[in-house]
Amino acid sequence: MRKNSPQSFLKEVASIPGSNKISECIQCGVCSGSCATATHWEYPPRKIIAMVRADMRDDVLSSNSIWFCVSCYLCTAHCPRDIRPANIMHALESLALKEGYKPPTHSPAMYQSLVGSIKRNGRVHEFGFMFKYYLKTNPLAAIKMLPLAIDLLIHGRMPLMPKKVKGKDEIKAILAKVTAGGAQ
Repeated sequence: MRKNSPQSFLKEVASIPGSNKISECIQCGVCSGSCATATHWEYPPRKIIAMVRADMRDDVLSSNSIWFCVSCYLCTAHCPRDIRPANIMHALESLALKEGYKPPTHSPAMYQSLVGSIKRNGRVHEFGFMFKYYLKTNPLAAIKMLPLAIDLLIHGRMPLMPKKVKGKDEIKAILAKVTAGGAQ
């Protein structure tokens, strides 16, 4: 979407917490081999890292790849250089959202609903979390979930009102610090 000087994309990504070792990647492919969802990616994790290093900003941020990381961290656990590919994917998601790229999934809406629930209640309030998520994405899809929701409500597994928790303000402060550090 924008033109930058050579290697500026790499420097920008490397400046995001958790992505600082991207230049040390040896392109071994362990991340791609460890990834359970890589077959669905337009470019597997190893290729995404190579593309960032080649300053292919638009190709990376407009691809579906960064949105298919499911945060299992197998790539990070297996990486011989401690590159943390999952953190890099999340950093790229954040950059893509900031620059107006539209994600091919509802992951950002789910994440925002989840974090909003934690900020409001000090913990996840399942009913409120899912209600907000479906309002943001597809309210009609919630109709399919209605029988399950009723069953959970009847059996007391999903309360309509959130439970009060201690330390709600401390949790809110932690989330504010995380958000200030670059996460969205």
